[in-house]
Amino acid sequence: MRWIMIDRFVEIDKGRYAKAVKNITMGEDHIHDQYPAFPVMPQTLIIECMAQAGGILAGYSLNFRRQIFLAKIEKASFNKLVRPGDQLVLQAWIDDLREEGCRVRSSASVNGKEIGKANIMFVGLENPNGSAGKSKDFIFAKDLLRIMNIDVDSLDD
Repeated sequence: MRWIMIDRFVEIDKGRYAKAVKNITMGEDHIHDQYPAFPVMPQTLIIECMAQAGGILAGYSLNFRRQIFLAKIEKASFNKLVRPGDQLVLQAWIDDLREEGCRVRSSASVNGKEIGKANIMFVGLENPNGSAGKSKDFIFAKDLLRIMNIDVDSLDD
């Protein structure tokens, strides 16, 4: 994963739901790229935020036994722009969870108003070295939660 787009998780309920936040600031390079005179967060990166929240939820729900990869954005829609100073609240609900993958319904909101939503599919591949969250790539893995200062030991069953 090149960028960690989520600032923190507010809630995570194994197999069901996750809520995370992303604070949008002028200090982010991508804010100035789309329209230099009118800074906005690109919708593709909002989808990435939703995917990271859903991907972590999927990995956690499978006890990080599998490597979780983004497979498909089934549908995404937006109805408002996100600007610097906004706090993006990301929610993800698992609609279908299996060892081989997961379907997640997600939304993004600002000030309690939904600005976008997406249906996202993830694939779960066997971890090549057989240990949970110990691959060289930490895509949607336990190591990403550690980087975000989430007490991963308290998440273990």
